[in-house]
Amino acid sequence: MSRIVQDPPAAPAAGAPAETRGAAGIDPGRLSGLGRHLAAPLLLGAAALLVWQGAVWVLQIEPFIVPGPLAIAEAFAGNLANVLGAAVVTGVNAAVGLVVGALLGVAAAVAAAAVPVLDRLAAPLVVALSVIPIVALAPVLYTMFGADQQATRQIVAGIAVFIPVYVNSLRGFRQVKPVHRDLMRSYAAGKWQITRSVTLPSAVPYMFTGLRIASSLAVVSALIAEYFGGPVGGLGKSVTSAASSSNYTLAWAYVLGAVLLGLLFYAVTAALEKYFSRHTGGS
Repeated sequence: MSRIVQDPPAAPAAGAPAETRGAAGIDPGRLSGLGRHLAAPLLLGAAALLVWQGAVWVLQIEPFIVPGPLAIAEAFAGNLANVLGAAVVTGVNAAVGLVVGALLGVAAAVAAAAVPVLDRLAAPLVVALSVIPIVALAPVLYTMFGADQQATRQIVAGIAVFIPVYVNSLRGFRQVKPVHRDLMRSYAAGKWQITRSVTLPSAVPYMFTGLRIASSLAVVSALIAEYFGGPVGGLGKSVTSAASSSNYTLAWAYVLGAVLLGLLFYAVTAALEKYFSRHTGGS
């Protein structure tokens, strides 16, 4: 007769190392591994900043050429409210472009993977979109939608996001083994069931590879679109305004805000990738 009640877990043997966790249930080993992972880039960044600041001091480089990190940090802290306000405008435009461009990219990749004819028709269009320079696209869209609309910046960001998400997602859909599809068909599964249960989970790592690339492109594209026109507001417009008034240190402070915004977008995308990969079994 099979046993219904399981035995309690055995006590650890004498002398065996006990598993230790912090008060919040956090594994110290995981924290130490994270620290080792971050140590190298942090040390490299600190060394680069020290060399930069030292070169400004020793060579007496003028601020209109390049200000030192300390001066940029001081300008950033002194104008924190303005930098954050501009970052919110750019962040919203980049986020809208990222979400819309990613959704369209995944949807187009699903259609292209399911219907080979669509794949062949879309290939030249995707290539054409990928070679259009943003500096030429933004003024045209401002003329079409009006110079006082934020939609132009969002469209520019969405187009920049669409390309890497579409290409990487389509590659992921093509990696699904035919035997997996055949197994689902043997259970009388329809196309949508196969796509939802087999194709999409297998393509998740490829989708997020495209999203990680696109997260930075969304911020850069929104910045460039702001730089070349449109309504007042945003980091790109603020950089232009500060540089035109010869306040180069403030312009670099806005550039620092753009860097931090791009890192935030990348970090959020990486966190989402880890979450979905863990829950879908992706690698």
